[in-house]
Amino acid sequence: MKTLHKNPITVMGKELDIGASAPDFTLIDNDLKKRVLSDFKKDYLLLSIVPSLDTGVCDFQTRNINEKLAAFNNVDFVTVSMDLPFAQKRWCGSAGLNVITLSDYQSGEFGLNYGVLIKELRLLARAVLVFDQKRKLVYKEYLEEMGNHPNYDKLMEFLTNL
Repeated sequence: MKTLHKNPITVMGKELDIGASAPDFTLIDNDLKKRVLSDFKKDYLLLSIVPSLDTGVCDFQTRNINEKLAAFNNVDFVTVSMDLPFAQKRWCGSAGLNVITLSDYQSGEFGLNYGVLIKELRLLARAVLVFDQKRKLVYKEYLEEMGNHPNYDKLMEFLTNL
């Protein structure tokens, strides 16, 4: 059962299995431009999915993964949330980070297709997904409690061994 602050939540969509193809998506970037899966060309694509960048765990998750990925030039790193693009842009500016943040606020289709749409709140459930060059899922962590952090050490160990 998925929870937020130990309260049950309903997460819509089906979690992806290892080996599954990344569902195509259309998300909105900080400049209100549409971005699609094929825009990301590096060997690996890491999707860090968070409920809202304006929370402590989501802020830490984005900063921490971004910092640790500095040594990996073959990985596109994208943070996805339901935050409005204006809020994402403000967060990036105040955080002093140059990270790609994309918003699913328009349709929630990404959330459904990736198994992370929280029905009660219309937010995205916390997850970390890594896709290879063929955009097959090679690493996944869907969290049960939205207030918990992903296993950063396990993620970095996986990426180091690619």
